[in-house]
Order: sequence, then C-alpha cells, then structure tokens
Amino acid sequence: MSSAVQTQAVLSLDAQREAFARRRFLAMPLAGLIAWSVIGLVGSVASLYVSVLTLYAATGSIVYLGMLLSRLTGENLMDKRRPKNEFDKLFMLTVAMALLVYAIALPFAAQDYSSLPMSVGILTGLMWLPVSWFIQHWIGIAHGVARTVLVLGAWYAFPDQRFVIIPAIIVALYVVVIVVLERRWHALQAAEKGEREKPLPTTIVGLA
Repeated sequence: MSSAVQTQAVLSLDAQREAFARRRFLAMPLAGLIAWSVIGLVGSVASLYVSVLTLYAATGSIVYLGMLLSRLTGENLMDKRRPKNEFDKLFMLTVAMALLVYAIALPFAAQDYSSLPMSVGILTGLMWLPVSWFIQHWIGIAHGVARTVLVLGAWYAFPDQRFVIIPAIIVALYVVVIVVLERRWHALQAAEKGEREKPLPTTIVGLA
C-alpha cells in the first residue's frame, strides 16, 4: 500500500472517529440507568431468586432497550440510512465483550448468587474505558474506575443489601454520566451552530 493510500485511510478513520464523537450518547446510559433501577427496586422487595432472575433479564436487555430509546433521543442506532462508520462496529464489539464476561460471573454466582451485582456490575462497566477513547472525553474512564471501586467496596460493606446498594451506586453513576454527556453534546451543538453562523470573510476588490 502506497503512503498516499495509507494517509487517505488514516484520514478517513480520523474523520469517522470525529463524526462518531459528535453523537449524543444518551440512549445507552439511559438504558443502563433504567435497567439497574429495576434491579435495585426488585432487590429491595423480592426474594434472592427473583432478584437474580431480574438482574439477568434487565442487564441482558440493556442493548435492546438502548436501541429502542435511541429513536426517542434522536440517535436512532438502527437507522440504516446513516453513513457507515467503523466505530459503530468497534462500539458493538465492546458491547459484545461486556456480554462475554458473563462467563466469569456465572461460575462465581453458582457458588454465591449475591456475587452477581458486583461481578456483573463491574464487568459490564469495563466497556466505558474504550468509549472514552472513542469520544475523546474523560467521562468513560471516570465512570469505569469509579464504578469498579465503589461497587467492590459496597459488596464488602453491605453484604445483606448487595442487590439494593450496588444498583443504587450504578444508577447514581449513570446520572452523572448522562449529565456530563448532555452538557458535552449541547456544547458541541452550540459550537457547530456558531461555525455555521460565522459570517464569510469580506473580499475587498480594488477598482482599476
């Protein structure tokens, strides 16, 4: 491959990443917030068995719920008319990675079902680290690290309330994520609007 073609490919990926980073990113964290809210509410009133089933069902439905919500947030993740972007594929691979880590959570849960809020809560939160790189913003790393530390601490500190406290922590962190990402998106919108409304430079033509 010639250097000119390589440069064109790199620039193309840079442009795709820039386009990907300009998106709103509201649907998925909103879906996560709803799912973990349901887990916490059920965990506060139901048996351990029901709480476990709810956790499996709710976390497994986050992707589908996010796709549904994206129609309401203007993102429409299933819109086939959108220009193809390689970072969409990469993002979905991070989602698949988060789902595959259930293979770690399940054997641990077979020994202690109360481990599920911690193991699933931490492992599915790891996808936020590459998201930080995708969108070139600190919030993904902050969320992933805070989620890991706080969920692990809560698992040790509240052994009898793991299906309530841990979901509450994750929901609170999602609230922070949504607020930060919404501010970021509105700032991007304002910047783009300012660029569009910027007056064209006036050319002074000399008279002969």
